[in-house]
Amino acid sequence: MVLLHVLFEHAAGYALFVVKEVEEIGMLLPRVEDCILNMGKFHGMVSLAAFFPFKSAQAALENINAISEGVVHADLKLFLETNLPIGDKKKAMLGVGDAKIGGALQEELGLSIQTGGVVSEMLRGVRLHFHSLVKGLTAQAASKAQLGLGHSYSRAKVKFNVNRSDNMIIQSIALLDQLDKDINTFSMRVREWYGYHFPELIKIVTDNSTYCKMAQLIGNRKELSEESLESLEEVVMDSAKAQAVLEASRSSMGMDISPIDLINIERFSNRVVSLAAYRLELQEYLRSKMSQVAPNLAALIGDVVGARLISHAGSLTNLAKYPASTVQILGAEKALFRALKTRGNTPKYGLIFHSTFIGRAAAKNKGRISRYLANKCTIASRIDAFSEVPTCVFGDKLRDQVEERLSFYETGEAPRKNLDVMKEAVIQAGEVAAEIKIKLEKKEKKRRKREKLAALSTGDEEGECDVAVVKKKRKHAAEEAVQMKEEAPATENGDRIAKKKKKRKSEAIEVVAEEAPQTEKKKKKKNVE
Repeated sequence: MVLLHVLFEHAAGYALFVVKEVEEIGMLLPRVEDCILNMGKFHGMVSLAAFFPFKSAQAALENINAISEGVVHADLKLFLETNLPIGDKKKAMLGVGDAKIGGALQEELGLSIQTGGVVSEMLRGVRLHFHSLVKGLTAQAASKAQLGLGHSYSRAKVKFNVNRSDNMIIQSIALLDQLDKDINTFSMRVREWYGYHFPELIKIVTDNSTYCKMAQLIGNRKELSEESLESLEEVVMDSAKAQAVLEASRSSMGMDISPIDLINIERFSNRVVSLAAYRLELQEYLRSKMSQVAPNLAALIGDVVGARLISHAGSLTNLAKYPASTVQILGAEKALFRALKTRGNTPKYGLIFHSTFIGRAAAKNKGRISRYLANKCTIASRIDAFSEVPTCVFGDKLRDQVEERLSFYETGEAPRKNLDVMKEAVIQAGEVAAEIKIKLEKKEKKRRKREKLAALSTGDEEGECDVAVVKKKRKHAAEEAVQMKEEAPATENGDRIAKKKKKRKSEAIEVVAEEAPQTEKKKKKKNVE
């Protein structure tokens, strides 16, 4: 006879149920589905074998995290080893709802696991009538436990997701691309708008941001004079261009413009200039983030291209999981599927085409260098994703290898072996990591000192009074100890002197007592004479 146990994971704890008449229930599965809704009939099919309540909310969160990852927690292992029939382990069958945790239990305990079919229906009924199957557990308490565990589980997942710095890189590169489009569109609008008044400026100043600055500075072209030549040179950074602008303003064919139109053009130009300045700040922020999260990838292929690879993959971890062939054509999916559909040539590169290496390679070597570069990008991303202390040593070495491979294709000079390069990189990375750890420890000590000082300075009045009282007591005790030390030798000397005086006095008394009868005898003799 097969004995089926069903494991149910609840927010309140683990429960183990025994299913009666398993074979008959399996044959009559459609009727079982109807009987689950009836609590009396369901009680006849299932009975509670054991229940293991969680000790705290933290223990519940640890167990649910382990179950979601398909790992057997120590509490679950102990619960099953204690409550499953030990002598009939081969005959006993354990039903679980998740196949992933079932496989882990089968490896860990050697049990025969069953999922789906009868087990899923039984678990559906247990979930519905759980509060009535376990004594002392009410529906309200069960719902509260589920709500609390749900909040803590979601909070832990969201907190982990927010702390991932590659999300910041993904958002930064997306905003950077959007800013490039917007600045380009707005600059063209300024050119067209201000071109009605000063059309010659478009040919003299070609850069978008510089043109907006010039439009903001010049305003009405008729007001330009020799005095404004220095300010024009500061913006254009070229004296010849500044002189050309001044001469063109005197003989311009543009229409006259009203002051209100000029004010609106200046305001819009100011917006475009501020957007361009913000774009530079955002690029610097992206560079700093890449140096923290993926320093080797940034050193190898550049900040912007590396950030685009991370953004397209979804995260640095996903990029590290990709093979080199996928990284090579990442971003060229449409061309790849079109080539597969039409049976044409597949693309040689995707996002890594924007790297300087592929642009420097000859046309016949572009496919080779892109494949080699994708291989090195995969290595760099894996080092960044799984290293404890981020350093750019490996990225610099990998970049040198790509440079050597480029020169090999051009001149035929044999590059160094990868094994030798990686040995050097490991030694250097160890030294750099040791230095970084020392710096971090020093920073941590400074931070702790600052926190202590801040806690003392920003404490409430009672805390300050307590600290003052403790300091006074310590000071008073120290003063008393010093005084006692100073007085101790003086009192010892005084005792010694007093003892010596007593001794001398007693000796003098004895001498006087001995001499007294002799003096009396002498007096008697004198009287007789």
